[in-house]
Amino acid sequence: MAEKREAETAVRASSTNGSAPAAPQPSNDKAARRKRFEDVFPVIAKELTDYLKGENMPEEAVEWYERNLNYNTPGGKLNRGLSVVDTVEILKGEFLTDDEYFKAAVLGWGVELLQAYFLVADDMMDASVTRRGQPCWYRVPAVGNIAINDAFMLEAAIYHLLKKHFRSEPYYVDLLELFLETTFQTEMGQLIDLLTAPEDHVDLSKFSLQKHHLIVVYKTAFYSFYLPVALAMRMRGVTDENAYKLALSILLPLGEYFQVQDDYLDCYGLPEHIGKIGTDILDNKCSWNINTALKHATPEQRKILDDNYGKKDAEAEARVKEVFSAAPISIPERFEAYEKESYERINALIETVDEANSGMKKEVFRSFLAKVYKRSK
Repeated sequence: MAEKREAETAVRASSTNGSAPAAPQPSNDKAARRKRFEDVFPVIAKELTDYLKGENMPEEAVEWYERNLNYNTPGGKLNRGLSVVDTVEILKGEFLTDDEYFKAAVLGWGVELLQAYFLVADDMMDASVTRRGQPCWYRVPAVGNIAINDAFMLEAAIYHLLKKHFRSEPYYVDLLELFLETTFQTEMGQLIDLLTAPEDHVDLSKFSLQKHHLIVVYKTAFYSFYLPVALAMRMRGVTDENAYKLALSILLPLGEYFQVQDDYLDCYGLPEHIGKIGTDILDNKCSWNINTALKHATPEQRKILDDNYGKKDAEAEARVKEVFSAAPISIPERFEAYEKESYERINALIETVDEANSGMKKEVFRSFLAKVYKRSK
């Protein structure tokens, strides 16, 4: 652990040098890239806990915050955070210096802290039991409702890190606005979701594909797809607002496609691939599957859905799945068509990118699409 800390400190120290040497050529190996990103987290976690110590917080509070950070922030797929680093590198067109890598990684961990904040709060709202293979934070002994404040402190960490590492940059305010606006957008999506599909009250008349579209764009697409790219664009000095509008026009449909995939895999994916047993039907989720089924169901099928959807009962869940797969609903066939159409539409949007004049590169969007197309987990 001491060796790891020393390595991290070296990375951190290089970020203070305006003429940082070029970093060694990073491996294209996914595991190696993830590890390099992960190695930055202890550095920023120490900066955050050092801030509490500097404010004369008691040792108990410092230790609690450190545990909160380490329990809730690393450990996931880290796709959002890694996407910031990858996008900065693509836009630069060559490997990043140590200084550039560290700053990109700080922004990436900012997105992961935002994700952690959302998940801690969302798990409490949904009364969830596990997250990433371990008990949800609020269910950890002695945590309980303290998790509400812990969620706020995860969010506040973002702005401390931005001030520490980017206050002197001309795009500092742009970074602040991106995080603040995206947080509000995500919370709006969560509000629609909570009002449309409360777990304890099933009313399928509130569901629609348009409602699903709003939920997934606001709750998922803005912070999972647009935010990482927009942060990277600001860091690379892209100032043309049309470039941001173009990125938004591609990344929001891509984020929606990703969430529809997620909904489909919850019902039809193999648990050993997706890492969990799907519960959307049991939990009354306003998913693409149920909304597509409602649009195409016969009156008899609609009655089965009304009578069985959202019930904590394995037999009721099985009846819903049977209806999903039956004609004229045929969810697997409709998803296959949706995936093909989405892939073609997003590729067409990517082809409209004017690399010479926009400051953007098609590879940014192609790399995102390649990560999600035909995924099984």
